[in-house]
Amino acid sequence: MMYLAAEKAQDPLLPVWPEIVIGLICFGIVFFVFSKKLLPVINKTLDERREAIEGGIEKAEAAQTEAQSVLEQYKAQLAEARHEAARLRQEAQEQGAVIIQEMKAEGQRQREEIIAAGHAQIEADRKAASSALRQDVGKLATDLAGKLVGESLQDHARQSGTVDRFLDELEAKAEATR
Repeated sequence: MMYLAAEKAQDPLLPVWPEIVIGLICFGIVFFVFSKKLLPVINKTLDERREAIEGGIEKAEAAQTEAQSVLEQYKAQLAEARHEAARLRQEAQEQGAVIIQEMKAEGQRQREEIIAAGHAQIEADRKAASSALRQDVGKLATDLAGKLVGESLQDHARQSGTVDRFLDELEAKAEATR
């Protein structure tokens, strides 16, 4: 029988009750220690991590919202700057056109003044040339007439009247033939 009892004690499939009781008591002690000492620390650490992660997510969402707001402001400022640049470009073109018109008008005015001055100078030169020509033609005509008549026609009043009358007749004939 002993042999049977020894065989029974060695059967690995059948548990030994004192070992089961001791194992349960040790498990209970370890479970009690873990639940009272270690489990609160683990839960506290997990709660802190969860709060940190949730806080980080909230901060990230706030930062993303702020970044989106700054981006919208930047886009609005950029659009405003482009609009301002287009307006300034348009103003510069308009001012350039006004300046070109003013310069053209000034050039036209100066051209007209130069032409008028030229016409006045030509008229003055023509009158001076006509006067000098009259005097020269008059002198030549009186000298020639004096040689033909045989006496001197040096009387200036008579000479001037004769020359003027002769030249006036020539001008009248020239105008009549035109």
